[in-house]
Amino acid sequence: MLELSLKTLIAYLLGAMIGSLIVGQLKGGVDIRTAGSGNAGATNALRTQGYAFAFWVMLIDIGKGWIAAGVLPTLGLPGLSLDPEVNRDWLTAACACAVVIGHVYPVWYGFRGGKGAATLVGVLAGLKPIALLPVLAVWLITVMITGFVGLATMLASASFPLYLIASHTAADALLAFGCVMFLFVCFTHRANIERMRRGSENRVRRLWLLRPR
Repeated sequence: MLELSLKTLIAYLLGAMIGSLIVGQLKGGVDIRTAGSGNAGATNALRTQGYAFAFWVMLIDIGKGWIAAGVLPTLGLPGLSLDPEVNRDWLTAACACAVVIGHVYPVWYGFRGGKGAATLVGVLAGLKPIALLPVLAVWLITVMITGFVGLATMLASASFPLYLIASHTAADALLAFGCVMFLFVCFTHRANIERMRRGSENRVRRLWLLRPR
C-alpha cells in the first residue's frame, strides 16, 4: 500500500503545478485568476493573455496529466519496489484522479486552480490515446453548435465512459475513473451551468459556426 499512497500523492503534487500560474510567474508575476473569469485554466489564459501564453499553459497541464497516468504508475521509484499486491489498473486510476484533483485544488496556490479539462486530456492520452478521438470530436461539435466551451467540456467528459462501454473496453478501474471524472468536471463547471441557465455564459464566436447571423 506504500506504493499506492506515495504515487497517488506524487500525482496530486504534480497536478498542483498549475501551468497558467507557472507561466504567469515567468512572465513577470501575471496571475490570471485576477483577470477574465478568474479561472486558472487554459481557456481563461487564452482569452486574457493570448495564444502564446495559452500554448505553454496547455503544454504543462496536458503533460502533467500524461505523466501521472501514463508514466508514474509503472515507474520504479528509488527505494520503493513495485508492490505485487497493488492492482495496476486501480493504481493508475488513483494517480489519474489525483492529478486532476491536484490541478483543481493545488496546495501550492491556495487550492485555487483550474477546472481540470486540459489535465484530463493529458490523462486520457496516457490511459487510452484512441479515446481522445471521440472525446475531442464531441467537444468540437458541441462548441461549433452552441459556442459554449464549458458545455462542450462536460459532454466530452461524458463521452469517455460511454466510449469504453460501446467499444467493450470498459475495465472496472477505467470505467470507474471515467464516471467519477464526468461528475467531477460537472462540479467544477457548476458556475458555467448557472450562467448558461441565466443566459449570461460567454460563447467562443470564432468556433461557434451555427451562431445567429
